[in-house]
Order: sequence, then C-alpha cells, then structure tokens
Amino acid sequence: MSARDWRIGVAGLGTVGTGLLTFLSERPHFAPAGGKARVTGVSARSRTRPRPFDISNLPWFDDPVALAQSDEVDLFVELIGGSDGPAKAAVEAALRAGKPVVTANKALIAEHGAELAALAEAHEVPLLFEAAVMGGTPAVKMVREAMVGDDLTSIAGILNGTCNFILSEMESGGRAFEDVLAEAQRLGYAEADPTMDVGGFDAAHKITILAALAFGCAPNFAAAEVEGVDQVELLDIRMAKDLGYRIKLIASAERGEQGVTVGVHPTLVPLNHPLAQAGGALNALFIEGERLGRVFLQGAGAGAAPTAAAVAADIADVMTCASRPVFQKPAGELVRFRPGDRSRNVVRAYLRLLVKDEPGVIAAVSETLAEAGVSIESFLQKPVEDAQGVPIVLTTHAVSEAVLAAAVERIAGHPAVIEQPRLMRIART
Repeated sequence: MSARDWRIGVAGLGTVGTGLLTFLSERPHFAPAGGKARVTGVSARSRTRPRPFDISNLPWFDDPVALAQSDEVDLFVELIGGSDGPAKAAVEAALRAGKPVVTANKALIAEHGAELAALAEAHEVPLLFEAAVMGGTPAVKMVREAMVGDDLTSIAGILNGTCNFILSEMESGGRAFEDVLAEAQRLGYAEADPTMDVGGFDAAHKITILAALAFGCAPNFAAAEVEGVDQVELLDIRMAKDLGYRIKLIASAERGEQGVTVGVHPTLVPLNHPLAQAGGALNALFIEGERLGRVFLQGAGAGAAPTAAAVAADIADVMTCASRPVFQKPAGELVRFRPGDRSRNVVRAYLRLLVKDEPGVIAAVSETLAEAGVSIESFLQKPVEDAQGVPIVLTTHAVSEAVLAAAVERIAGHPAVIEQPRLMRIART
C-alpha cells in the first residue's frame, strides 16, 4: 500500500496535547510507512490560554465533537480526559464517522472500553490507547502485542507516578503526607484536587485496562478494589523500613480458577525488590506468563514528551495500517471478567497498632491472633517521640485475608488500642 498523508485532529491542549503538537511539527514524517501526519484542527476549553506551542495558525473548533466529525480530519486524537462528557461524546462521534481514534484517556477506556470497542469494530476503525497506561513506557503494546503468544497469569506494579513521588519523598525527607502532597502540587505532579491520584483511582483505571488486555475480557472498573495512599503515615514508612520493606502503591491483576482479582493497595515491598528501587515519579511493572515467566518494565509514567511519544506511536500504527482487536478478542466475544472471590485470598500482612503503655496488651493481641489462626512472623516495638501511645508492628505468615480482617476487627475493640489498626499487604516475591 502506498504511503498517504494523514490529517490529524487533536482535542485537548494540555501538557500532552501541546507535547504532541510539538512532536508532529518537528517530525511530520515519523511513521515507518512514510506519509505525513499534519494537524488540521484543534479543540480545547480555552483558545487564548498561554501554551508552549503556537496554535494561532491551526483551525480552531469550540466543540470537540465538531472536530471529530470534520471532513478535514482523518484521525482523531482525544486528550481531554474524563470518563464521560465531551471526551466520550467526541470519541463516539469519530468512531461513528469511521475515523480511527487515539486516546490517552484511561478513565474512558476503563469504564467504557467494551462499548467503544464494539463501536470501533462496527465501523472497522482502530481504537488505540497506548498512552493511557505508563505514559511513554509501552505497557499496552507489551501486553497486547509482544506477549500475545503467552497465557498471562498476573500483572503487578507501580502505575501512578504522583503516589510514587509522595511515598519516596516521605521516606527520604522524613516529611508527613500533607507536606509532600503540597510539594507535588507545586511541582505539577498532583492536581489541585488530588483525589484521583492519592485515592488510587488513577492506578485502578490503568490496571483495569491491562487486566482486560491480559485476560481477553471487557474492562470492569467497578470490580476493582481500590485503596489509596492518603492514609499512609510517616510512622508506617519508618517501621516498614526497619523491617526491611518499602511501601509502594501496587496495582495488580491476577487470573485464578475463581475469576480475576484486580486491586490497588499500599503494599510493603522488600528493599531489594525491583519495584522498591523505582523511586520518584517512575512507573514499573511486572508481567507474568506461563511460558515467558516474568517480564519487567520501568520508565516514565507521565510528562509531555514521553506521553506524546506514546500517542505518536499509536498514530504510526494507524498510518501503517496495523490492525488487531481492541481487547484481544472481537467485541462480540468480550465478557466482563468475573471478580475473584476475595474471601479466598491468602496474604502476608503488616499490622501496626498504637496502644496504651500498660501491661498485658501485647499478650492480648497475640492471643487474639492465635485464636483466629493468624501466625506472627515478626514483631517490632519502637517508642516514637511525641506519640500518643506505643506503636507495635507485627508481620504475619500467609493467612486468609478474611480471617485476618476479622481478627483485626476484634483487636480494634480492645480498650488499650488507641486508634484504628493499620493493615497493609506484603508483596509476593
């Protein structure tokens, strides 16, 4: 097939959008098959907002849906964000018009991926979203393309750079969560409303997408168990390090006999583990298959240049006529994955208690755990200056998550326990 030029419409001119405009202006002939990618229309909430790229010579559309439907656009790039509203409307309009769509919108794909895949298939056009997960690090292509010959069993890693930066800075600087969050906002790592990041929802959107690709099913964001880092205290970080661990926000998906378990949790990772070594705003991911074993990816999870490069890679796939199902199977064969039975989950855990300094407390805690069948692996008691009580940390041997939760609930009711116990998972290695 001879090379052709592609007219690109870009909706959303924030960090990634202007990064993409810069990339395409500098490298219009970047696609391996030749041809030229030329921006023929843009749309954003504000036309006059200062930007690092001059858009004055580009055709402007107030409505991204109108841009998606324009006869002057062959390929539509959605960088607006959000699971609904103008982003969803514009993507649907482009697909119905028979135009390929490239998006970096993880919320849109995680929550509406199945219906959008069906729409793309009905109109025989690609729907690509490499930049939705891990920015410029090719996690989506690795799962969807490079490892398609394997039967994947699990995926686990760090998928949110904001949370990774916060946890890294809390540890290295000995600062509280609120202080480091404020710095992350000043540096542009966190939004003014950081809930999507620190609440774990951003990472949950991303692992939902990877689970769908890995296990050939429709995305099911509602089935993800989500816990953020906003309750992680500096005390936990210090105690975990004394035990030989580092706390990371780990997103994971695992296929088992009962179904697929997807979740995001603060997790203790051994200090010598590759995920523990990924500091700052880096993302890192393990993908495990029955034939290839473990594959490890690490790289930039956000930023103008890395994410724009991922968007450009998807544009190149469209230009070279690469084609495959959106989620490994034809849209008509996709079913939402059946959530695994969490009551059967077996975990090792970190349990931190703040108790009154009085006789018999440790014995009472140990007895409660023993009665429930929870075996203690290690124990640490370390007085902390200005603490209201005495912090006690236990790590457990592998135990049913349901059994452990019930035991912790009983411990929380003990009169010597000052505040709600803090329970976190310990990573499997």
